[in-house]
Amino acid sequence: MSDMSGRVCLVTGATDGHGRAVARALAKRGADVVLLGRNAEKCRLVQAEIARESGKSPEVLLCDLASREAIDRAASEYLASGRPLHVLVNNAGLVSQTRELNAEGIELTFAVNYLAMFQLTLRLLPRLIEHAPARIVNVSSDTYRIASLDFDDLYFERGYSFMRAYARSKLAIVLFTNELARRLDGSGVTVNAVDPGPVASNIGANNPGLAYRIVSPIIRYFFPSPERAARTATMLATDPSLEHATGGYYRSGRKRERALAEDAEQTRRLWQISAELTRIDV
Repeated sequence: MSDMSGRVCLVTGATDGHGRAVARALAKRGADVVLLGRNAEKCRLVQAEIARESGKSPEVLLCDLASREAIDRAASEYLASGRPLHVLVNNAGLVSQTRELNAEGIELTFAVNYLAMFQLTLRLLPRLIEHAPARIVNVSSDTYRIASLDFDDLYFERGYSFMRAYARSKLAIVLFTNELARRLDGSGVTVNAVDPGPVASNIGANNPGLAYRIVSPIIRYFFPSPERAARTATMLATDPSLEHATGGYYRSGRKRERALAEDAEQTRRLWQISAELTRIDV
């Protein structure tokens, strides 16, 4: 087990499922963990749980990742604290059964799963570079393989389905990971994407109604535990042999060949639109 003593690790979506399991695993390795979540009560419960297990109480950073302003506030709060940052695990995500928009009019799945990651990462990037060697781990999914980016209908005003929206957000994460790794070459900060595989979690709990109540017990019974699913992300965050590995896509503990033809124009346009939507000066 890699010793992470003295390393500060921020995990988004850390109050449940995969994110909670990653946060616990990092704390058990001696890391100083920061839990980013939007529900204060859930954050306090995980905070207490990790304190009991590791003997160190993680810090909590409250943030609603559906809100651009909230992300800016959380990032500014972290930077103002002066704390170092060595590992950023962008884990938070959701599945929305029906098409919803956030306060800025952006489709919710795209906003939370991808744009929040883009904005938070770039806001915290100076701190990661300052304390390099550092690592960024972006949680994606193999569903990106079935996705496409339609820049004329990025928010699914036509033909919305939860799977198409989820897959598109995960494709954007893969493209972002590739481009950020390229831009950070030589900086001492690595960026990799991971598919944790199926996870017995509450990822769809934001969807009320009969469908979720039926599917949730099935997911929890048949899918791997969050602790098992978290092994690959934890490996990317801690394994000394991966200190210089960047721009990769990992699943089940191994680097995978991406089923993705690189499109420089698509990546460039996605980056430009993301910067405009998040008001990040890159």
